[in-house]
Formats: sequence, structure tokens, C-alpha cells
Amino acid sequence: MSQYQIAVVVGSIRRDSFNRKLATAIAKLAPSEFSFKQVRIDDLPLYNQDDDANQAAPVKRLKAEIAASQGLLFVTAEYNRSVPGVLKNAIDHASRPYGQNAWAGKPAGVMGVSVGAVGTAVSQQHLRNVLAYLNVPTLGQPEAFIQAKDGLFDASGNIGEESKKFMQQWIDSYVAWVKKHAA
Repeated sequence: MSQYQIAVVVGSIRRDSFNRKLATAIAKLAPSEFSFKQVRIDDLPLYNQDDDANQAAPVKRLKAEIAASQGLLFVTAEYNRSVPGVLKNAIDHASRPYGQNAWAGKPAGVMGVSVGAVGTAVSQQHLRNVLAYLNVPTLGQPEAFIQAKDGLFDASGNIGEESKKFMQQWIDSYVAWVKKHAA
């Protein structure tokens, strides 16, 4: 495959989200045959199984964007030691109705940034459990539990010099993972 479209799901809808900033910056380290599109999840209604037969337009859009991708990148915050509700809501919508799981088979990477010292470790573990159930092959190593601190990003919003080597290794591993598993 010569071009890889990656659906990026940012688990925070906060205007100044560190995770959205990380998602934008990490994409710049990928090779040119990879393009990254942040999918919108802030306009999805709350998941209700009663709506499975008649999904809302934002849900159909999300599922189409996932279907059009060759890989997934989850960049998520941690809320109360788990995934943010808005992310779980998006996952539930795109996996339903039963038998129409848009996530299935899409190779994924998981990372996140927070002000806490453990990065988003617990949130990422919960997310990995959900993705395993949904048949999403997920990159296991290297893990990326990033702490938001001075120097993580430079003045232009790129990955700062102190973190660039690790981030480059992570994106290189992710790229190889997607190439190996993309159908």
C-alpha cells in the first residue's frame, strides 16, 4: 500500500487539550505516506441501543471515517483512572449495532499525555482491554505514558528536542505495526 490514512481519536475535547496537541505533533514525525485525520467525537449523542437501527448523522460520519482508514491512533487523557466518557461513547457508537463494528481489524496505537507522573497509564490499559474485545490489533511496545512538562513541545507546537528521540521511536514502531497489519 502506498498511502495510509490514519483515523486519530483524541480522548479529550478540551479546547487546549494536551492530547490534541500531542496527536498533531506526533503525526508530523511519520513518513509522508501516512496521513492523519482527527475524527470528531464531540458531537455524538449519548449511545443508546434503541438508536442502532437509525444512527445519527454524526455517528454515520464517524463510522465512515474509521472505515476509510487503514489504521487508528488513540491519544487519550485519563479521567478518574479510566478513559474519558466522550471516548467510550465514540467507541460504543462505532462498534454498534452488533455485527457492524467499524473498529474491527484496524491496527491501532495508543498513547496519552497528562500532568501526572504516570502519564495516562491506567486509562490506556482500560482502553487496551476494550480494543482487545473489539478485535483491534494494538501496538504493545513501546508504551507511551507521557507527562506534560516544560519542553515536551517547542514554541511551534512540535515535539521538543528532549522528547523527540523517544517520540520518533514510538511513531516508527507504530508505522511498522500499521504496515504489518493493514489489510
